[in-house]
Amino acid sequence: MKKIINWRLFFLLIAVCVVTGVMVIPFTYALAPLPDNAPMQLIIPAQIAQTLVLGVLASFFGLLLARRVGFGAPILEGITGGEKRNGYLKSILGASVLWGILGGVLVVLLCIPFWNMSVELMKAEMAVPVWKSALAIFYGGTAEEILFRLFLMTLLVWIASKIKKAKDGGPTKIGVWLAIIITGVIFGLGHLGITGAITAITSDVILRAVLLNGSLSVIYGWLYWKKGLESAMIAHFSTDFVLHILIPHVIAPLFI
Repeated sequence: MKKIINWRLFFLLIAVCVVTGVMVIPFTYALAPLPDNAPMQLIIPAQIAQTLVLGVLASFFGLLLARRVGFGAPILEGITGGEKRNGYLKSILGASVLWGILGGVLVVLLCIPFWNMSVELMKAEMAVPVWKSALAIFYGGTAEEILFRLFLMTLLVWIASKIKKAKDGGPTKIGVWLAIIITGVIFGLGHLGITGAITAITSDVILRAVLLNGSLSVIYGWLYWKKGLESAMIAHFSTDFVLHILIPHVIAPLFI
């Protein structure tokens, strides 16, 4: 009997979501502190439970639909299936890291029209201990990619393929690009929560979030489409290293 999904990979992805979801907590509350009387003994378990539920849903439906539209995670699928994929990792590693770094540079350039706001947000992140920032980048490069690329983008591509298929029976390029763009907008809006704890949410703040994060999401979406989930993960991790470690803790202190 054919398996619905790769169950080993399913449980691996859930574990990654939960572990990195715990790792990002110190960073989150460093940027957006809760009141001293906040019931942390209830809030943190609830946050972990939410991460678990989202991880289960995103991993299951993401893996289920990815197979149907021709997407996947070739390296992780190989590892959990007992195959060696070292050669494929080597083939995507350099390009994925480069795209991630270029994404970080692009974000810096896009910050220029929003300079005062960007400086305000940068100062808030500079105040976060570097070890908390280091823990946080693992969440972005893994859990966010599982939620937004493996699940959301795959879902949108699957829906698009139901509306119109390519000649080979797979999704059309237009359908994939629409999914990438829509995912990018949602990805950008999803970052407003933490931003709202630092500054007031205005139209400029929303535009900045969608423009900056959406641009990165397009890069990750394209890599997921063309090279697999791991490529998007590597690129996302590389971008976050630039944006959350290198710039606020190494470069910005020299000028701000």
